[in-house]
Amino acid sequence: MRTYEQDLLDARTFIEKHDDFLVVAHVQPDGDAVSSTLAVGWLLSRLGKTFTLINEGPIPQRMTYMHGAGTIVDMSLTERTRTYGSVICVDCADFKRVGLVSEWMEEGANMLNIDHHPTNDRYGTQNLIKADAAATAEILYDLVALFDLGWDRNIAEMLYTGILTDTGGFRYSSTSPKVMQIASHLLELGVNGPDLADSLLEQLTKPQFDVLTLALGTLQMSENGQVAWVHVTPEHMIQAGAANEDLEGIVNYPRNIQGVEVGVLFKVIDENAVKASMRSAGKVDVAAVAAEFGGGGHVRAAGCRLEGTLEEVTKLVIERIKQSL
Repeated sequence: MRTYEQDLLDARTFIEKHDDFLVVAHVQPDGDAVSSTLAVGWLLSRLGKTFTLINEGPIPQRMTYMHGAGTIVDMSLTERTRTYGSVICVDCADFKRVGLVSEWMEEGANMLNIDHHPTNDRYGTQNLIKADAAATAEILYDLVALFDLGWDRNIAEMLYTGILTDTGGFRYSSTSPKVMQIASHLLELGVNGPDLADSLLEQLTKPQFDVLTLALGTLQMSENGQVAWVHVTPEHMIQAGAANEDLEGIVNYPRNIQGVEVGVLFKVIDENAVKASMRSAGKVDVAAVAAEFGGGGHVRAAGCRLEGTLEEVTKLVIERIKQSL
Protein backbone atom coordinates (compact mmCIF):
# COMPACT_ATOMS: atom_id res chain seq x y z
CA MET A 1 0.00 0.00 0.00
CA ARG A 2 1.51 3.29 -1.10
CA THR A 3 1.71 6.13 1.39
CA TYR A 4 0.92 9.80 0.91
CA GLU A 5 4.59 10.60 1.55
CA GLN A 6 5.63 8.29 -1.31
CA ASP A 7 3.10 9.93 -3.62
CA LEU A 8 4.48 13.36 -2.67
CA LEU A 9 7.99 12.27 -3.59
CA ASP A 10 6.79 10.83 -6.90
CA ALA A 11 4.94 14.06 -7.67
CA ARG A 12 8.13 16.00 -7.05
CA THR A 13 10.00 13.65 -9.39
CA PHE A 14 7.31 14.09 -12.05
CA ILE A 15 7.66 17.87 -11.93
CA GLU A 16 11.46 17.73 -11.94
CA LYS A 17 11.52 15.28 -14.85
CA HIS A 18 9.10 17.07 -17.19
CA ASP A 19 8.73 20.57 -18.59
CA ASP A 20 6.42 22.66 -20.79
CA PHE A 21 3.36 21.94 -18.65
CA LEU A 22 -0.33 22.57 -19.19
CA VAL A 23 -1.95 23.25 -15.79
CA VAL A 24 -5.74 22.99 -15.50
CA ALA A 25 -8.45 22.81 -12.84
CA HIS A 26 -12.13 21.87 -13.16
CA VAL A 27 -14.64 23.86 -15.18
CA GLN A 28 -16.39 26.74 -13.39
CA PRO A 29 -13.48 26.91 -10.93
CA ASP A 30 -14.04 27.76 -7.27
CA GLY A 31 -11.54 29.22 -4.80
CA ASP A 32 -9.61 25.99 -4.31
CA ALA A 33 -9.39 25.33 -8.05
CA VAL A 34 -8.14 28.83 -8.92
CA SER A 35 -5.69 29.03 -6.03
CA SER A 36 -4.34 25.54 -6.77
CA THR A 37 -3.79 26.42 -10.43
CA LEU A 38 -1.89 29.54 -9.44
CA ALA A 39 0.08 27.73 -6.73
CA VAL A 40 1.31 25.17 -9.27
CA GLY A 41 2.25 28.05 -11.56
CA TRP A 42 4.18 29.72 -8.71
CA LEU A 43 6.05 26.46 -8.05
CA LEU A 44 6.90 25.84 -11.71
CA SER A 45 8.08 29.42 -12.10
CA ARG A 46 10.41 29.07 -9.10
CA LEU A 47 11.82 25.90 -10.68
CA GLY A 48 12.47 27.61 -14.01
CA LYS A 49 9.91 25.49 -15.86
CA THR A 50 7.78 26.65 -18.78
CA PHE A 51 4.02 26.28 -18.43
CA THR A 52 0.58 27.45 -19.45
CA LEU A 53 -2.24 27.92 -16.93
CA ILE A 54 -5.67 27.39 -18.47
CA ASN A 55 -9.36 26.84 -17.79
CA GLU A 56 -12.30 26.16 -20.06
CA GLY A 57 -13.83 29.54 -19.14
CA PRO A 58 -13.08 32.63 -17.07
CA ILE A 59 -12.15 32.54 -13.40
CA PRO A 60 -14.46 34.27 -10.88
CA GLN A 61 -13.89 38.01 -10.70
CA ARG A 62 -13.49 37.89 -6.92
CA MET A 63 -10.42 35.64 -7.35
CA THR A 64 -8.46 38.05 -9.51
CA TYR A 65 -6.59 39.59 -6.55
CA MET A 66 -4.18 36.64 -6.43
CA HIS A 67 -0.76 37.03 -8.00
CA GLY A 68 -0.74 35.74 -11.58
CA ALA A 69 -4.52 35.42 -11.86
CA GLY A 70 -4.44 37.32 -15.15
CA THR A 71 -2.18 34.69 -16.70
CA ILE A 72 -4.81 31.92 -16.56
CA VAL A 73 -5.89 31.45 -20.17
CA ASP A 74 -9.64 31.49 -20.82
CA MET A 75 -9.90 28.72 -23.42
CA SER A 76 -13.22 30.02 -24.69
CA LEU A 77 -11.44 33.18 -25.89
CA THR A 78 -8.28 31.51 -27.21
CA GLU A 79 -7.56 29.62 -30.41
CA ARG A 80 -5.55 26.46 -29.88
CA THR A 81 -2.28 26.40 -31.79
CA ARG A 82 -0.63 23.35 -30.20
CA THR A 83 -1.04 20.47 -27.73
CA TYR A 84 0.85 19.55 -24.56
CA GLY A 85 2.50 16.29 -23.53
CA SER A 86 2.93 17.15 -19.84
CA VAL A 87 -0.20 18.00 -17.87
CA ILE A 88 -0.95 18.82 -14.24
CA CYS A 89 -4.62 18.60 -13.22
CA VAL A 90 -5.63 20.12 -9.90
CA ASP A 91 -8.89 19.73 -7.95
CA CYS A 92 -10.49 17.56 -10.68
CA ALA A 93 -12.33 14.56 -9.24
CA ASP A 94 -12.46 12.93 -12.67
CA PHE A 95 -10.86 13.73 -16.00
CA LYS A 96 -14.03 14.92 -17.70
CA ARG A 97 -14.08 17.84 -15.24
CA VAL A 98 -11.28 19.55 -17.20
CA GLY A 99 -13.89 20.09 -19.91
CA LEU A 100 -12.82 21.11 -23.40
CA VAL A 101 -9.26 21.79 -22.23
CA SER A 102 -8.69 18.08 -22.92
CA GLU A 103 -8.41 19.11 -26.59
CA TRP A 104 -5.13 20.86 -25.69
CA MET A 105 -3.57 17.62 -24.47
CA GLU A 106 -1.63 15.11 -26.54
CA GLU A 107 -3.00 11.60 -26.66
CA GLY A 108 -1.23 9.61 -23.94
CA ALA A 109 0.11 12.76 -22.27
CA ASN A 110 2.04 12.41 -19.02
CA MET A 111 -0.42 13.60 -16.39
CA LEU A 112 -0.05 14.46 -12.71
CA ASN A 113 -3.42 14.34 -10.93
CA ILE A 114 -3.45 16.35 -7.66
CA ASP A 115 -6.75 16.24 -5.79
CA HIS A 116 -8.56 15.74 -2.48
CA HIS A 117 -11.92 14.33 -3.59
CA PRO A 118 -12.68 10.80 -2.26
CA THR A 119 -14.40 10.01 -5.56
CA ASN A 120 -11.26 10.71 -7.63
CA ASP A 121 -10.74 7.79 -10.05
CA ARG A 122 -6.94 8.19 -10.25
CA TYR A 123 -6.91 8.98 -13.97
CA GLY A 124 -3.37 10.40 -14.00
CA THR A 125 -0.21 8.61 -15.05
CA GLN A 126 0.94 9.91 -11.64
CA ASN A 127 -1.55 10.55 -8.83
CA LEU A 128 -1.26 12.64 -5.67
CA ILE A 129 -4.59 12.11 -3.90
CA LYS A 130 -5.34 12.75 -0.22
CA ALA A 131 -9.04 12.25 0.39
CA ASP A 132 -8.95 13.58 3.96
CA ALA A 133 -7.25 16.84 2.98
CA ALA A 134 -9.44 19.90 3.50
CA ALA A 135 -8.54 21.28 0.07
CA THR A 136 -6.24 20.60 -2.85
CA ALA A 137 -4.40 23.68 -1.59
CA GLU A 138 -3.51 21.73 1.57
CA ILE A 139 -1.82 19.05 -0.58
CA LEU A 140 0.02 21.73 -2.54
CA TYR A 141 1.30 23.21 0.73
CA ASP A 142 2.96 19.85 1.43
CA LEU A 143 4.32 19.65 -2.12
CA VAL A 144 5.74 23.17 -2.09
CA ALA A 145 7.39 22.46 1.28
CA LEU A 146 9.04 19.38 -0.21
CA PHE A 147 10.91 21.48 -2.79
CA ASP A 148 12.35 23.70 -0.05
CA LEU A 149 12.21 26.83 -2.21
CA GLY A 150 11.20 29.16 0.59
CA TRP A 151 7.90 31.00 0.93
CA ASP A 152 6.54 34.43 0.05
CA ARG A 153 3.27 36.25 0.53
CA ASN A 154 2.04 35.39 -2.98
CA ILE A 155 2.08 31.62 -2.50
CA ALA A 156 0.78 32.05 1.05
CA GLU A 157 -2.23 34.02 -0.20
CA MET A 158 -2.96 31.42 -2.87
CA LEU A 159 -2.90 28.48 -0.48
CA TYR A 160 -4.82 30.33 2.23
CA THR A 161 -7.54 31.18 -0.28
CA GLY A 162 -8.02 27.55 -1.27
CA ILE A 163 -8.14 26.33 2.32
CA LEU A 164 -10.37 29.18 3.51
CA THR A 165 -13.00 28.66 0.82
CA ASP A 166 -13.05 24.85 0.87
CA THR A 167 -13.43 24.75 4.67
CA GLY A 168 -16.19 27.36 4.64
CA GLY A 169 -14.08 29.71 6.72
CA PHE A 170 -12.64 26.86 8.86
CA ARG A 171 -16.15 25.69 9.84
CA TYR A 172 -16.39 22.32 8.07
CA SER A 173 -15.43 18.97 9.59
CA SER A 174 -12.36 18.85 7.34
CA THR A 175 -10.78 21.60 9.45
CA SER A 176 -8.11 19.49 11.15
CA PRO A 177 -5.35 20.57 13.55
CA LYS A 178 -2.97 20.37 10.58
CA VAL A 179 -5.16 22.78 8.61
CA MET A 180 -5.01 25.30 11.44
CA GLN A 181 -1.23 24.91 11.70
CA ILE A 182 -0.91 25.58 7.95
CA ALA A 183 -3.21 28.59 8.22
CA SER A 184 -1.12 29.94 11.10
CA HIS A 185 2.05 29.67 9.01
CA LEU A 186 0.42 31.39 6.04
CA LEU A 187 -0.81 34.23 8.27
CA GLU A 188 2.72 34.65 9.57
CA LEU A 189 3.80 35.15 5.94
CA GLY A 190 1.59 38.22 5.67
CA VAL A 191 -1.82 36.93 4.54
CA ASN A 192 -4.65 39.25 5.62
CA GLY A 193 -7.10 36.64 6.88
CA PRO A 194 -9.95 38.95 7.94
CA ASP A 195 -9.98 40.81 4.62
CA LEU A 196 -10.03 37.59 2.62
CA ALA A 197 -12.80 36.13 4.78
CA ASP A 198 -14.86 39.27 4.30
CA SER A 199 -14.43 39.48 0.51
CA LEU A 200 -14.73 35.74 -0.20
CA LEU A 201 -17.29 34.57 2.35
CA GLU A 202 -19.36 37.57 3.42
CA GLN A 203 -19.73 40.16 0.68
CA LEU A 204 -22.35 39.75 -2.06
CA THR A 205 -22.50 41.55 -5.38
CA LYS A 206 -25.91 42.89 -6.42
CA PRO A 207 -26.38 40.07 -9.00
CA GLN A 208 -25.50 37.51 -6.30
CA PHE A 209 -28.05 39.04 -3.95
CA ASP A 210 -30.72 39.18 -6.64
CA VAL A 211 -30.29 35.59 -7.81
CA LEU A 212 -30.21 34.42 -4.17
CA THR A 213 -33.53 36.20 -3.57
CA LEU A 214 -35.07 34.50 -6.60
CA ALA A 215 -33.73 31.09 -5.57
CA LEU A 216 -35.04 31.35 -2.02
CA GLY A 217 -38.47 32.10 -3.44
CA THR A 218 -38.53 28.54 -4.85
CA LEU A 219 -37.79 26.82 -1.51
CA GLN A 220 -39.45 23.43 -0.96
CA MET A 221 -39.09 20.92 1.87
CA SER A 222 -39.83 17.23 2.38
CA GLU A 223 -42.72 16.18 4.60
CA ASN A 224 -40.44 15.50 7.59
CA GLY A 225 -38.38 18.65 7.07
CA GLN A 226 -35.09 16.78 6.59
CA VAL A 227 -34.57 17.68 2.92
CA ALA A 228 -34.84 21.21 1.51
CA TRP A 229 -34.19 22.41 -2.00
CA VAL A 230 -34.26 25.45 -4.26
CA HIS A 231 -33.80 25.92 -7.97
CA VAL A 232 -32.45 28.51 -10.39
CA THR A 233 -33.53 28.78 -14.01
CA PRO A 234 -31.93 30.52 -17.00
CA GLU A 235 -34.69 33.13 -16.66
CA HIS A 236 -33.63 33.78 -13.06
CA MET A 237 -30.04 34.26 -14.21
CA ILE A 238 -31.07 36.78 -16.87
CA GLN A 239 -33.38 38.65 -14.50
CA ALA A 240 -30.62 38.96 -11.89
CA GLY A 241 -27.86 39.65 -14.41
CA ALA A 242 -26.00 36.79 -12.72
CA ALA A 243 -23.14 34.54 -13.86
CA ASN A 244 -22.42 30.98 -12.78
CA GLU A 245 -20.00 32.20 -10.11
CA ASP A 246 -22.87 34.09 -8.46
CA LEU A 247 -24.53 30.78 -7.54
CA GLU A 248 -21.76 29.72 -5.18
CA GLY A 249 -23.01 29.33 -1.62
CA ILE A 250 -26.74 29.34 -2.43
CA VAL A 251 -27.01 25.62 -1.65
CA ASN A 252 -26.01 26.33 1.94
CA TYR A 253 -29.21 28.28 2.61
CA PRO A 254 -31.64 25.34 2.42
CA ARG A 255 -29.08 23.19 4.21
CA ASN A 256 -28.80 25.72 7.07
CA ILE A 257 -32.50 25.48 8.00
CA GLN A 258 -32.81 23.91 11.44
CA GLY A 259 -33.63 20.20 11.17
CA VAL A 260 -32.54 19.87 7.54
CA GLU A 261 -30.09 17.06 6.85
CA VAL A 262 -29.57 17.65 3.12
CA GLY A 263 -29.89 20.85 1.11
CA VAL A 264 -29.96 20.88 -2.69
CA LEU A 265 -29.63 23.53 -5.38
CA PHE A 266 -30.99 22.54 -8.79
CA LYS A 267 -29.61 24.69 -11.60
CA VAL A 268 -31.50 24.34 -14.85
CA ILE A 269 -28.98 24.25 -17.70
CA ASP A 270 -31.57 23.87 -20.46
CA GLU A 271 -34.94 22.17 -20.90
CA ASN A 272 -33.27 18.74 -20.87
CA ALA A 273 -30.42 19.08 -18.35
CA VAL A 274 -30.14 20.06 -14.69
CA LYS A 275 -27.17 20.29 -12.33
CA ALA A 276 -27.74 19.25 -8.70
CA SER A 277 -25.46 20.57 -5.94
CA MET A 278 -25.91 18.86 -2.56
CA ARG A 279 -24.81 19.64 1.00
CA SER A 280 -25.21 17.23 3.91
CA ALA A 281 -25.19 17.68 7.67
CA GLY A 282 -23.51 14.28 7.94
CA LYS A 283 -26.21 11.61 7.99
CA VAL A 284 -26.22 11.26 4.19
CA ASP A 285 -23.15 10.60 2.05
CA VAL A 286 -24.06 12.92 -0.81
CA ALA A 287 -20.93 11.85 -2.74
CA ALA A 288 -22.44 8.37 -2.96
CA VAL A 289 -25.75 9.84 -4.12
CA ALA A 290 -23.99 11.98 -6.74
CA ALA A 291 -21.91 9.01 -7.92
CA GLU A 292 -25.10 7.10 -8.76
CA PHE A 293 -25.91 9.87 -11.22
CA GLY A 294 -22.42 10.12 -12.68
CA GLY A 295 -21.15 12.86 -10.36
CA GLY A 296 -18.98 12.95 -7.27
CA GLY A 297 -17.49 15.03 -4.50
CA HIS A 298 -17.27 14.70 -0.73
CA VAL A 299 -19.41 13.03 1.92
CA ARG A 300 -20.92 16.40 2.84
CA ALA A 301 -20.63 18.28 -0.46
CA ALA A 302 -21.16 16.80 -3.91
CA GLY A 303 -22.81 17.39 -7.25
CA CYS A 304 -23.94 15.82 -10.50
CA ARG A 305 -25.54 16.65 -13.83
CA LEU A 306 -28.65 14.80 -14.96
CA GLU A 307 -30.58 14.69 -18.20
CA GLY A 308 -34.25 15.55 -17.87
CA THR A 309 -36.61 18.36 -16.96
CA LEU A 310 -36.41 20.20 -13.65
CA GLU A 311 -39.46 18.31 -12.39
CA GLU A 312 -38.05 14.92 -13.40
CA VAL A 313 -34.58 15.53 -11.98
CA THR A 314 -35.90 17.00 -8.73
CA LYS A 315 -38.15 13.99 -8.13
CA LEU A 316 -35.33 11.55 -8.89
CA VAL A 317 -32.70 13.18 -6.67
CA ILE A 318 -34.98 13.99 -3.74
CA GLU A 319 -36.36 10.44 -3.68
CA ARG A 320 -32.83 9.05 -3.66
CA ILE A 321 -31.83 11.34 -0.77
CA LYS A 322 -34.96 10.29 1.16
CA GLN A 323 -33.93 6.65 0.71
CA SER A 324 -30.51 7.46 2.18
CA LEU A 325 -32.19 8.99 5.21
